[in-house]
Amino acid sequence: MSNSLKINPKGALDLVSLGALVHRLDPGIVPFRKATECSIHTSGGEFNVAANLADCFQMNTGIVTAMVDYPIGDLIAERVKAMGVKPFYTIFKHNGVNGPNMATVYSDRGHGIRPPVVFYNRANEAAAQLKPGDFNWNEIFSGGVRWFHSGGIFAALSATTGELIIEGMKAAKKAGAVVSFDLNFRAKLWNIWGGEKKAAEVLARIVENADVLVGNEEDLQKGLGIPGPEVAAKSKLDPSTFFGMIDKVIAKYPQVKVVATTLREVHSTHHHGWSAVAWIDGKTYTAPTVALDVLDRVGGGDGFASGFFYGLLSGETPEKSVRLGWAHGALLTTFPGDTTMATLEQVKAFAEGGSARIQR
Repeated sequence: MSNSLKINPKGALDLVSLGALVHRLDPGIVPFRKATECSIHTSGGEFNVAANLADCFQMNTGIVTAMVDYPIGDLIAERVKAMGVKPFYTIFKHNGVNGPNMATVYSDRGHGIRPPVVFYNRANEAAAQLKPGDFNWNEIFSGGVRWFHSGGIFAALSATTGELIIEGMKAAKKAGAVVSFDLNFRAKLWNIWGGEKKAAEVLARIVENADVLVGNEEDLQKGLGIPGPEVAAKSKLDPSTFFGMIDKVIAKYPQVKVVATTLREVHSTHHHGWSAVAWIDGKTYTAPTVALDVLDRVGGGDGFASGFFYGLLSGETPEKSVRLGWAHGALLTTFPGDTTMATLEQVKAFAEGGSARIQR
């Protein structure tokens, strides 16, 4: 493992995530305007990483978030428990009429030439009301914490969530944790209170506290306001544009030691080219490219982040860590829902150049 990412060898919690829990309504390949039924998945960009690490990678993880005391909250809390994630909740009372609420994400799966459509109902969302002072970080980190993670989706929810992320990151740093941030730029969320300009202002202050960044070219450009390369790559699987932007990122944030992302080329809704790349302490690493038959693309990026963090937390080489993230993210797209259903054996087999031949 590199000397520059100082990872605590042990702690009661391997990773703690800070972010909003949501439930995703999924009518499958039927668009919402014609839907008659749907599956319910528990999700959240930040939560997914903690859930994947606990369930597939058998690590001890926690989620710091808002919870509402009504049946939707109960449903979500039960799934958090089922994934083995330790909850640290600030609990809100529901008034029985208009909230506060646990957010709803609506997302069909698309099919063939028709892409998935995602929209939200985040009206009166409890997590957007979270603010500095709502959590006792010393208590949360008291048994030791190795890694702290948050992301751009949570940062986009309100004027106070970004401040809470900064507070959590500073407390985590003090506790000796590595701090990561997934830029996860979501235009729809930022547009309602200031757009790209606001995003760049808020995220700049957050990223100053991060050791590890996850984000693709668009995240770096729109989230950090870093200009893109003059010439766009011919292929979405060509890492040169991403690597070409790293110097600008590091010039702006010299404390960042790792920048990683997935590379995805969408041929059709269910056929993607998939790879992953990372810049770690000045060296670049690229995963293989695989053709994916996608069942449900939501959560693939979080799947990559969790496998990648697992590798680094486990003392694997940078190459191996990138491959573990790539393999887990790829497998995640073959399951319904946003969180993992993979086993560690499956991830390791695929990372080592496994195939889709039947496992007997």
